[in-house]
Amino acid sequence: MTTHAGPDAGTHHGERPTGTPARRPAVFAEGPRGAPLLGNLPAFGKDPLAFFEQLRDRGDFVRWRFGRSRALFIAHPDDIGELLTEIERTFDQPDLGIAFRTLLGNGVVVAKGADWRRKRSLVQPSVRPKQVRSYAATMAECAVDLADRWTDGQRIDIKREMAALTQLIAVRTIFGVDTAADAESIGRAMDIAQKEIGAEFSGIGALLPDWIPTPGRARIKRATAVIDAEVSRIVSRHRDGDTERPDLLSRLLAARDETGARLSDREIRDETVTLYIGGHETTSSTLVWAWHLLSRNPRVRDALTGELDRVLADHEPGYDDYASLTYTQAVVKETLRLYPTIWLITGLAKEGATVGGTPVPVGTRVWSSQWATHRDPRWYGDPEAFRPERWLTGEQEGRKGGEPPEGAAREIPEYAWFPFGGGPRVCLGTRFALVEAVLVLAVLARRFHLDVTADGIRPVPSLTLQPDRDVLATIRARGFRG
Repeated sequence: MTTHAGPDAGTHHGERPTGTPARRPAVFAEGPRGAPLLGNLPAFGKDPLAFFEQLRDRGDFVRWRFGRSRALFIAHPDDIGELLTEIERTFDQPDLGIAFRTLLGNGVVVAKGADWRRKRSLVQPSVRPKQVRSYAATMAECAVDLADRWTDGQRIDIKREMAALTQLIAVRTIFGVDTAADAESIGRAMDIAQKEIGAEFSGIGALLPDWIPTPGRARIKRATAVIDAEVSRIVSRHRDGDTERPDLLSRLLAARDETGARLSDREIRDETVTLYIGGHETTSSTLVWAWHLLSRNPRVRDALTGELDRVLADHEPGYDDYASLTYTQAVVKETLRLYPTIWLITGLAKEGATVGGTPVPVGTRVWSSQWATHRDPRWYGDPEAFRPERWLTGEQEGRKGGEPPEGAAREIPEYAWFPFGGGPRVCLGTRFALVEAVLVLAVLARRFHLDVTADGIRPVPSLTLQPDRDVLATIRARGFRG
């Protein structure tokens, strides 16, 4: 990950002066008083996003208690980078609970040490830029098919439309399946599973031993059984086929590690589910939030469609257009700043762990939140505002001398924007998700505006950050056809 363009220059309305502010001293503040035995879990469970913002406002290093366990919240990008880059050396991947393990198994997101390194080496070639290029045509084709079905004045639920679209893209590119029925079956089960993970992770279930049954744990087991059956059926279909397929699953089935060993059936299941969540959930929620933000910001919407008309002219977007769609990319990045799909990271301190140069006791759970850091006024002027220009440089806008356009960002620290994590465990599907979001948005926004009528939509932090209700909109045709 490279250093990103950042907040506006200025000294008023919460903006910071040009340049990066000096680090705060490594002073550890105390978090809010917790309850006996439960610690700060009740406040965390009630509203995790607000809780993390409250901790951020207390300082860059804040002690709190997750139940009876010691916890440390960190807010400064330098320290977040230290946590992310040291996750395999002085920080360990913590156990995220039985609900999380039930769905993801021991995939690359969960695995540790040598097992993680082996799995990452087998999965990574399937999502490199060369392979993402081969999936881009499917992304655009599915979006075009959806655009062809939309009509002027039609009322839709954007959440449902984007979920169905990205589910179809996922099952085609990951599983090589070409029917909406497969996408719908897997998608319904995945929705149930991720909601239960969020409920358990931020509720009393986070403190219960694995062996205690709860209604939520029963629901996630049933949903996971549906996913397992679908994946098993699709894997069997691939193994029985005579032709080579271009999908991710086929590449995983053919992959071999340095000893010549293949992934087992259980490992194939775990990795395909992990990739599905990264390829579907991330993009679906990002697109919903993007439409919501565009509807409320006509200036940004006009700038977006202006770029689409100029760059695409009379053709639908493809992978080769991605680099030229700089404002469309900025819209996606700014959406991910305000509504990051992955909203927290956590690591368990091992021997030798430090943050900000200060030792951290072994066993301390260290937390950080994309939500809180992405909205920190130290890095972003007017942090609640939707301003894609933060991510544009003078060169990208065609200006001379490298001066950023009005309202644009200059420079912020690395890890002040980290919607896909970072370090050795950065999300493998980052490129896939960004290309998919840009191409889908380009296809649909080129033809239509969506006037969102749902008010008071709130983000719900489950496995990913999702709207709390249906997001209703009216389709408005732009009168443009390719």
